[in-house]
Amino acid sequence: MNILIVGPSWVGDMVMAQTLFQCLRARHPGCAIDVLAPQWSRPILERMPEVRKALSFPLGHGVLQLATRRKIGKSLAGQYDQAILLPNSLKSALVPFFAGIPKRTGWKGELRYGLLNDIRTLDKERYPLMIERFMALAYEPGAELPKPYPRPALQIDPVSREAALAKFGLSLDRPVLALCPGAEFGEAKRWPSEHYAKVAELKIREGWQVWLFGSKSDHPVGEAIRARLIPGLREEASNLAGETSLAEAIDLLSCAAAVVSNDSGLMHVAAALQRPLVSVYGSTSPGFTPPLAEQVEVVRLGLECSPCFERTCRFGHYNCLTQLKPRQVIEALGRLVADPLEVE
Repeated sequence: MNILIVGPSWVGDMVMAQTLFQCLRARHPGCAIDVLAPQWSRPILERMPEVRKALSFPLGHGVLQLATRRKIGKSLAGQYDQAILLPNSLKSALVPFFAGIPKRTGWKGELRYGLLNDIRTLDKERYPLMIERFMALAYEPGAELPKPYPRPALQIDPVSREAALAKFGLSLDRPVLALCPGAEFGEAKRWPSEHYAKVAELKIREGWQVWLFGSKSDHPVGEAIRARLIPGLREEASNLAGETSLAEAIDLLSCAAAVVSNDSGLMHVAAALQRPLVSVYGSTSPGFTPPLAEQVEVVRLGLECSPCFERTCRFGHYNCLTQLKPRQVIEALGRLVADPLEVE
């Protein structure tokens, strides 16, 4: 059985989509799973053993370009028995339709009648978690999801990891605290840089080193964190944000003895690498997309105004983040990692 997955457009969602792939493999042993997704997602998909092939989708998020979608669909004709769509947009249903894939499965979304022939109506109370909404598409409507739920688990190639360490001149002579201070969603997910700096300072004084991860837009935040460290400590913090590829970031994150992250794509990557993880939540909630790992501490204040799920604070104070003090994160780290872990 050959299955085409139309993948999501965000890093964290793509990581969580592995739970669907795991369910498909359990239900259809030996099935081949290909994922049609943006080119940036290839390093994630290549680290998922359930995925046979990552198919690069050339169009940006929200772009229609009907002729291009038809061309892609025609190129895939006759290759798949089923398509499963994770986005709920009409546009995401076009390629499987043009490919003539016999069974096209997805949740009822933007006027997709006719484009999908296995259309599901989502019960948000029954499936409050995003992974439940992904996993349910592997089964017949109304089927009970198997428990315990599978968890994302990215596989690392040691040779690739060693190459990334060498490229950036990094050493594992001291335990690594990875900090992920960015969030593409917006400011209401970003714990203040001064708080991250306090955590970094304490761990460096304890003999750790700090690696900062993120996209190019997160590089200034990484520099702001480093700037708050006194000379002598600053040299123990490496700002890798915007310097690494996503593949290199994944491989280097796997070296971390512990990770502190905002609710972001890299938080889900760290969880899928089974790194001890402190997740800082502000405007969002772990009730929908929690980090899926064993060694996780979620830190949040739970103020009356949160979760608001807004990109920026409508009151302008960001109290859900500013009032969440470094001590709470440091104590959570202490519960997770009593002694620095050695990288396997």
